[in-house]
Amino acid sequence: MGKTLRYINTAAKISLLFVVLVINSCNTLKRVSEDEFLLKKNTIYADSAEVKNEDIESLIVQEPNTTILGYPLRLNLYNLAKKNPDSSYNAWLDRNEKRERKLINFLSKKQVDRLGESFLVSGLSEWLKKIGEAPSTLDTTKTKRTLERLSAYYGSKGYFNNNTSYEIDTIIKKRRASVSYKIDLGKPFMIDSVSQRIASNAIDSIYTLHKSEAFVQDGEQFDLSKFASERERLSNIFRNSGIYNFQESSISYDIATDTTKLANDQKMNIELNIDDFKKRGDSAVTSSEYKVYRFDKINIYTDFLYNEDDSEQKFISYGDYTIYYRNKLRFKPKTLANAVFYEKDSIYKDIDRTRTYRQITNLGVFKYPTITSTPNDSSATLDANIYLAARPKYSLGTSFEVTRSNIQQFGLALSPSLQARNLFGGAENLNLSGRLSIGSSNDPSIIDNRFFNIQEFGADLTLDIPRIWLPFINTNKFIPSYTLPRTRISIGTSFQKNIGLDKQAFNTVLGYNWVPSDFIKHDVELLNIQFVRNVNPDRFFNVYGNSFSQLDDVADNFDSYNDTVLYPELTSYFETTEDSEDPSLRIPTGTTNFTEAILSRTVPSTTDEYQTVSRIEERRERLTEDNLIFASNYTFNLNNRKGLTDNNFFQFRFKLESAGNALSLLSKVIPFNTDADEDELVFSVPYSQYIKTEFDYVKYWATSRTNVLAFRSFFGIAIPYGNSDNIPFVRSYFAGGANDIRAWSPYSLGPGRTDAINDFNEANLKISLNLEYRFPVIGNLKGAFFADAGNIWNVFDNVEDPEATFTSLKSLEDIALGTGFGLRYDFTYFVLRADLGFKTYNPAEEISKRWFRDYNFANSVLQIGINYPF
Repeated sequence: MGKTLRYINTAAKISLLFVVLVINSCNTLKRVSEDEFLLKKNTIYADSAEVKNEDIESLIVQEPNTTILGYPLRLNLYNLAKKNPDSSYNAWLDRNEKRERKLINFLSKKQVDRLGESFLVSGLSEWLKKIGEAPSTLDTTKTKRTLERLSAYYGSKGYFNNNTSYEIDTIIKKRRASVSYKIDLGKPFMIDSVSQRIASNAIDSIYTLHKSEAFVQDGEQFDLSKFASERERLSNIFRNSGIYNFQESSISYDIATDTTKLANDQKMNIELNIDDFKKRGDSAVTSSEYKVYRFDKINIYTDFLYNEDDSEQKFISYGDYTIYYRNKLRFKPKTLANAVFYEKDSIYKDIDRTRTYRQITNLGVFKYPTITSTPNDSSATLDANIYLAARPKYSLGTSFEVTRSNIQQFGLALSPSLQARNLFGGAENLNLSGRLSIGSSNDPSIIDNRFFNIQEFGADLTLDIPRIWLPFINTNKFIPSYTLPRTRISIGTSFQKNIGLDKQAFNTVLGYNWVPSDFIKHDVELLNIQFVRNVNPDRFFNVYGNSFSQLDDVADNFDSYNDTVLYPELTSYFETTEDSEDPSLRIPTGTTNFTEAILSRTVPSTTDEYQTVSRIEERRERLTEDNLIFASNYTFNLNNRKGLTDNNFFQFRFKLESAGNALSLLSKVIPFNTDADEDELVFSVPYSQYIKTEFDYVKYWATSRTNVLAFRSFFGIAIPYGNSDNIPFVRSYFAGGANDIRAWSPYSLGPGRTDAINDFNEANLKISLNLEYRFPVIGNLKGAFFADAGNIWNVFDNVEDPEATFTSLKSLEDIALGTGFGLRYDFTYFVLRADLGFKTYNPAEEISKRWFRDYNFANSVLQIGINYPF
């Protein structure tokens, strides 16, 4: 009791110290002098209407101090720092003449001097200033600079006669100030006519073809940004129409007003000027007419270390290409030719150059290529030279990981790999990778007493081909090479020891993917074959403790003198352990025999007891049976994200998977063996048959330059049929975890309104909705508030529990809700994330207790993750 009181007393002191620090820092005016005002708010008005455009607000030179939910955290951290820590330290020493002498006797003169420079004295203050934020006090010089920027911005939008002013609203007692920027726009200038003066005939012809799509048009309001967009548009058009040397600086505009019209008419005449090509020489600048260039020679050098004039180089001609090499050509000419998008006599296009870069890099056998074009001005032709540097034929790699999961307390994993490039001369890359993992588990069912008592090892062999490989089918017509097509053929296996039922898995995949544009990707797995064998199915009740507890609870009803007299065989089903005198079922003989006795009615039972045992046995059979999944799937990915800094975008993913249909058709020709349940067998294993589909949608909104609102919705369903009445565990859905519904641990939510009755709760229908608001805290430390909703259900399978199945729209009442907050630290290459989730609405509770019953820190769930959840 005394020890507990000491802990409480210590915690109270720490809490009191924290409160003192917060109160001390809460004086936001601590660093604001008497004649200064702390800036609290900026507002922009254009023609009396408030402007809430982020781009326009970014023009304001002076911003108020940042806040988190209205609290100026960074300002108060800055205020915690001592203004002059060195002077404060010296003053502290001088206040007591004996203090310095005692410190010198205890330390030394040199160490006492250094103490003033230490982190605790001055370093802490400097750190607080660095992560904090100095008070933003009103500065009218910056206010006037803001007016100039606002005037220039609206002038670029055609409001040349705008007038700007500002008003400062102050609260003298609180020394706070707000600034209102006011812009009287006036009447905008309009474009009356657009004409052009083009020096080169080739440019004039190309421009005429694309004139109708111009950003600058008659009758539109003047907008300087449209002129910039038009210059960029025209440059792209010309450089993709044979004008390989086009200079964007050749484009200019003359702007004039019509003096013959009324002064208040504000009409503008625009003349587009496109000059000739200019070349700066040693003594003068010369100009020449732009021409449409076509390719004459296309040379591919497979080793850039050797000059093209090297007499020892050999070459071959393949189609439109001349391929140079030294000693022996290691690459198939067709592979090289398919990677280059230049063709003889075709006009130059920038996009072909970009596609060539991407495709050569995509081969994975060359370093980044160098592409040059040498013009022949007299004939308006180009000689293209493509210089390639081959990567090493073989390379070794390895990775080492320290892991922790719900299976192992501590684990070590080693993953060596060997890569062989250009295996058959067509840029085929073969990768052999292995994985050896050892870990420590405190699972009581594991007899092994060593610290590293669980192991997992496996290997994968993957062949990557930079084209669509389909025998006897030419896919180039509908999947061109610029879409970066790839074929992946892989085979792998893994073995587990002392992990669950000790699974052995074998898998093989034949898949394809291609990228038609920067925003669309297609993935097809023509074959995805997975075989899972459970080595130790007798360990089921050791591993799945919840199922054993339920079965043992039923068995307790029969563990009495009367039952054992009537049914003496029951005695052998039970055992008494050292930890408890209460008999429990033996594993596996007792559990197996008791289940059989109940289900065969050898031992009478109530309806509830029979249903409970039947449900447990169905789950045991499903999770211990071997699985053969012979599937095909297609995935479509769409997004409109323009870069890593783009926070206004969406992502959409659709997946469709079908399993067992090919084997089902084959069984019509070749009769398969069947088991007692009439399920067809392949290699003595019933194959799975189901159809599965998923929809995943993510949307981001940038609420400010630094704050983001992110939303995700997910719907997935897998329907068994034919040879199956359930979905394999590896293809089922679960709820909870760091990237899902964060108020629940993985596999601990659902199905439906059941209260996590199994150790690993899964089902074949899932709905999930996530909303997250992200904001900066200090430096690279970010914060977030989130709300996650969703659940899993059984549907169209062999589960009959009404609490776990989706029967109608009324089942949507079982959707759980978790809310919480999190912190994230951005390490540039990855984000380390910690989220704390609270069960806000728990469908497993009674109806009257579902809301906020476990909404406290004691029942919260801490989730650690890498990168953002969506």
